Amino acid sequence: MAHGLMGAALTELQQVVARIHEIPTLEGLASDYDPHRMYGGPASEFLPTRDAMNGRIGDVSATASSSVLTAQPGAPADRDPRVVALGAQRTVDTLDAGAEVQSLYTSAAVSHGQTAAYVGQIIEAGAQVRTMSGAFPRMMIVDGRHLFVSNYVVAGADNDAGWHVTDRGCVAWAEQVFGALWDRAARWTVVAPGVASATSGRQRQILVELEAGYTKTQAAKRLELGERTVTAELSALRAALGMRTLYQVMAWWATSPDRALP
Repeated sequence: MAHGLMGAALTELQQVVARIHEIPTLEGLASDYDPHRMYGGPASEFLPTRDAMNGRIGDVSATASSSVLTAQPGAPADRDPRVVALGAQRTVDTLDAGAEVQSLYTSAAVSHGQTAAYVGQIIEAGAQVRTMSGAFPRMMIVDGRHLFVSNYVVAGADNDAGWHVTDRGCVAWAEQVFGALWDRAARWTVVAPGVASATSGRQRQILVELEAGYTKTQAAKRLELGERTVTAELSALRAALGMRTLYQVMAWWATSPDRALP
């Protein structure tokens, strides 16, 4: 019996020694494999309602220490003044904490009174605000670590549902996308109300989409507008320009100075 136990122990010891000899080989592979397995934490979480999204955004933005980047592509609409005031104060608090705030809006927002008043308040507090025509994705990036985006995954979900993403690679990519949009946009103060133009901000948004080859139906979806709204805006522009067809409008748009406006 003793001989059997001794033999088993020696066999086990030989196996351990053999595994120890394999360690240098495994360590040699680390430079090839480990950098590609960087773990950025849980990748994302689905937030199914407006309240869930707003609650999480509020919690995360309250801890912002370096930057808050937001892209708001939706058409401007009047909101509860108390909600607007709360949002403005949250932005001011973020700036007071030493974080940089950059906000991107559609060109249609410039002529919306409530939005313009809000933007004026946060610019005065130190925020940077720009505006541009055309469609762009809704997003919010906090401290380069948290990304909030609309829902593109769960079919039939609430319209205000979204995702909280914390994967490092995905958030870094989103920052690059935001930066590219930001570089193309114009400073809010440059396109303040009073700038002479033949088109409204919303009309320029639509024309940019049509110029890119999208149909009116596709443009409406990309801009989060009703198809009737798109048709009405184009009809109003045709009337203002004294033109009969959309083809004439697009030909005019090709050389219009309004193309330089966001």
